Amino acid sequence: MLDLVWLLTGLGALLVGGEWLVRGAVALARQLGVPPLIIGLTVVAFGTSTPELVVNLLAAWRGNSEVGFGNVVGSNVANIGLLLGLTAAYRTLSVQHAVIVREVPMMLLGTLAVLVLAEDRLLTGRAVDRFDRDDGLILLLLFGVFLYYLLGDALRARKTDASDLSAGLPGPPAENAGGGGRAGLWVLGGMVLLVVGGQLTVTGATGLARAAGVPEVVVALTLVAVGTSLPELATSLIAARRGQTDVAIANIVGSNIYNLLFVFGLTATVRPISLPAGGVVDLLVMAGFSVMLMAMAMTGRSIRRAEAAVLLACYVGYVVWLGRVAL
Repeated sequence: MLDLVWLLTGLGALLVGGEWLVRGAVALARQLGVPPLIIGLTVVAFGTSTPELVVNLLAAWRGNSEVGFGNVVGSNVANIGLLLGLTAAYRTLSVQHAVIVREVPMMLLGTLAVLVLAEDRLLTGRAVDRFDRDDGLILLLLFGVFLYYLLGDALRARKTDASDLSAGLPGPPAENAGGGGRAGLWVLGGMVLLVVGGQLTVTGATGLARAAGVPEVVVALTLVAVGTSLPELATSLIAARRGQTDVAIANIVGSNIYNLLFVFGLTATVRPISLPAGGVVDLLVMAGFSVMLMAMAMTGRSIRRAEAAVLLACYVGYVVWLGRVAL
């Protein structure tokens, strides 16, 4: 019963936190003259990925590398297959040109980098495959390059008339959104609720899974991964409901980049991450979902309900396969 209480409380905190974060992020975009796409790729994406960061750093501190690996890989698969699928099923998501030509390719580059760095036995002749501190630093360097280009976009956007950027945005009018301090409080409060809600959700879901006798490796790739990805789901659904479909998809793509390059890179830098049995298959599945997203985004520059159904079906198939292998 206590695990169920934690789970329900965590879900409630995630929903409220997602609403606060989107409201504050859109207000900041209006007041600073920065396009919502950039805010979605930075403040929103990084804020909703904070649970993954907390879980991975705790796993690294405790020496549980399987949880850290499963959390990042499982979260990225869930972000595209489950979260993007559900969000696109609710409302067709338009994909901006910048996401197609830069953000999604950066996500693919990060995925390829993780795949290559995982093959220590093939490339360096080591006895085991693992992500060392050198690998973590390489991923962090790629993350720095990504931030550099985002910062360039933000600075160029400041030169554009802010009234043009805010035209047609949903939500409260700019004059009623409060000052920058109030918008910052919305963002900060949303992040706090997302972190707390994510931890409560993972605690409750993991406890329920253990009580049911589900193997922990499956918990790491599914319940823990989905639990830490619930902030992205809450934020993307709320953004889609408010008409901010560019924020919704930018949040998911940005979160995947953040997970791969920053969260995984920082975790490997703190303590090396061993590649678990079957880990290469999980990495290939993650790469497959990323390629699917790229293909869907390039056809019509939108993610529609039919494509959402394909993503959801593939994710369900992956989870079923995981369960059969583990059992």
